[in-house]
Amino acid sequence: MKNQRPSFLLPLIIVSQFAGTSLWFAGNAILPDLQRYLQLDTHAISYITTAVQLGFITGTLFFAVWSIADRFSPSNVFFASTCMAALANIMLVWFADGIPAVLLLRFATGFFLAGIYPVGMKIAADWYEKGLGKALGYLVGALVLGTAFPHLLKGGQLQLPWEKVLLYTSLFAFAGGLLVKLFIPDGPYRKPGSGFHPRALIHIFHSKEFRAAAFGYFGHMWELYTFWAFLPVLLQLYNEAHGLSLGVSMMAFIIIALGAVSCVMGGYWSQRIGSARVAWWALFCSGICCVLSLFMVQSPLFVFMTFVMIWSLSVIADSPQFSALVAQTAPPHHKGTALTFITCIGFSITIVSMFTFDYLLHLTGFSDKTFVMMVIGPLFGLIALRAANSLFKTHRS
Repeated sequence: MKNQRPSFLLPLIIVSQFAGTSLWFAGNAILPDLQRYLQLDTHAISYITTAVQLGFITGTLFFAVWSIADRFSPSNVFFASTCMAALANIMLVWFADGIPAVLLLRFATGFFLAGIYPVGMKIAADWYEKGLGKALGYLVGALVLGTAFPHLLKGGQLQLPWEKVLLYTSLFAFAGGLLVKLFIPDGPYRKPGSGFHPRALIHIFHSKEFRAAAFGYFGHMWELYTFWAFLPVLLQLYNEAHGLSLGVSMMAFIIIALGAVSCVMGGYWSQRIGSARVAWWALFCSGICCVLSLFMVQSPLFVFMTFVMIWSLSVIADSPQFSALVAQTAPPHHKGTALTFITCIGFSITIVSMFTFDYLLHLTGFSDKTFVMMVIGPLFGLIALRAANSLFKTHRS
């Protein structure tokens, strides 16, 4: 029967997604070492992060145009993508002789991440017709842990050389892809697609509910990756303001990883109050944090740490719920393409956000007041969600 699935299925997808997405911020975690090794300038953080995002956007466009996740076995696509992303990641050790090589390899890593993150969501959607918000809560939680994982390897007691950080994340990603290939078949709710139909995407956007979910997600993405990418900067600004020497890498790991908790909790709450309400409240809370960032660097340590932890919890809690809403409001035969295409647009927005933030940060002399500009995203998302009140009455997932 369709509702029968192996008990190990979701934990296996979670572990594999965690492993694959650990490649995402590997470049950021080793950035100080790369800056010293290659004598990179202060804009390197935005260059390297943007290279991954551009690769991811290009990859999602490729996957969407060719309907890869709908036409082929998602498990096979996931495995092939983890192999190629892991290879591009470890090649930094051998070929990182200058910024062009670094950016090219980070671009390639991002390209193949397009076959990991959205395809992982597609695999979950093919197995979970009911409870999708809960399942995606765990899955995006795995993405959060994957994002934080390289910071753990660089921080704390490990203090691994940057070459080993790349080696371990690559091996970990390959192992995750192999688990999917060996143990996760195509789901019972999979609807094989026939190809890319541009008119279908136009038709999808005619749906008020789909449009609200997509635009809400776009607002969320304006804030999310800028917060993740520049969190170490915020932590270092606090260190400098108070004459402290707190470990930035370890603190970044703890703070980002906390978001996994809110993803999972949001998934459970979505079963009671609906995905749209969870997404709305998470956006509202993170928007408030954007405004409060104006005052936090000068606050006592306890207040500051509480603040960044709350921000981390709220900035990601809405992500799985937006993905669930997009999957539930898209036509079944174009679910994978819709998820991939919307993800592509969302990550394009992250590039604009990060470059805007980086420009303002340098313009203001690395002022902590710059972080308030992130509020644009939550505000836009809240307005978009409220434009479709029907989303708040349905889609309990």
